[in-house]
Amino acid sequence: MRAMVLRRPGERLAVEERPEPAPGPGQIRIRIEACGVCRTDLHVVDGELPDPKLPIVPGHEIVGRVEAVGEGADFKLGARVGVAWLGHTDGTCSYCRSGRENLCDHPLFTGYTRDGGYATHTIAEAAFVFPLPDDLDPVGAAPLLCAGLIGWRSLKMAGDGRTIGIYGFGAAAHIISQVCRWQGRRVFAFTRPGDAAGQAFARSMGAEWAGGSDEEPPDPLDAAILFAPVGGLVPSALAAVRKGGRVVCGGIHMSDIPAFPYRLLWEERSVASVANLTRADGREFLALAPEAEVRTTTTPYPLDKANEALDDLRKGRLEGAAVLVP
Repeated sequence: MRAMVLRRPGERLAVEERPEPAPGPGQIRIRIEACGVCRTDLHVVDGELPDPKLPIVPGHEIVGRVEAVGEGADFKLGARVGVAWLGHTDGTCSYCRSGRENLCDHPLFTGYTRDGGYATHTIAEAAFVFPLPDDLDPVGAAPLLCAGLIGWRSLKMAGDGRTIGIYGFGAAAHIISQVCRWQGRRVFAFTRPGDAAGQAFARSMGAEWAGGSDEEPPDPLDAAILFAPVGGLVPSALAAVRKGGRVVCGGIHMSDIPAFPYRLLWEERSVASVANLTRADGREFLALAPEAEVRTTTTPYPLDKANEALDDLRKGRLEGAAVLVP
């Protein structure tokens, strides 16, 4: 197999040839068809997330075919499957027992603490793999496995409000804005100030209004979702939501939130974070996406161009999502 490997944080990924891994009990080996490039991968590669397994193969938006099955794994050879960020939980801690496996005390994460999808093959625990339809487009489906799932969990946490503000219009935002419109909600999109192309893209994805993050929306927001990892946007979003509104931080990493006056939080506004996802989130969203006719905007890259894909994401040169194709 061939893999793009991070040996030390801050370095470029290196191409490695490795023996094809054998699945253990409860595991499957997947021949990868596509792997999305997520902003969390940037946080791993750039050293912003602590204690990754090193060396590590990044990537956690995986679509592929089952190629080998370990003892006790209930998948047919050739079945199409998806692999997401949450790769293992202990199943015994208080969080797992209460249905909150996304907060497990002893988790493993695909592409962070276990090897992921920037490769031709990967190993996954069968219990954490999602069956996928045989007729879908693997490149188009790959971003659903994290951008879609985290977007969906963030939207659920935002509540039932009709007017949703989305800060940072990348992979997750372009998916979840389509879901919002399907649900009959209004979407206001906030981009970097002056990013006319990003604002046009947001409008093409269903945003009723799009402007810079330094602008006020045309109407108060019922809730705001922050996909941009910029802590300074939290006070701005609080200022934009109406009384009783909620600001949801959808990323695994964010720069520090600056001090802000209490009046922005007063009147029962709140700030919440989204941590990881549950398998129930995955099943729910992957069933909903076809109903909502979600269509991803993607830019494919060959596997050996993973560094270029990460550079383009880091510098904001993408519309939608980058996807690696082995």
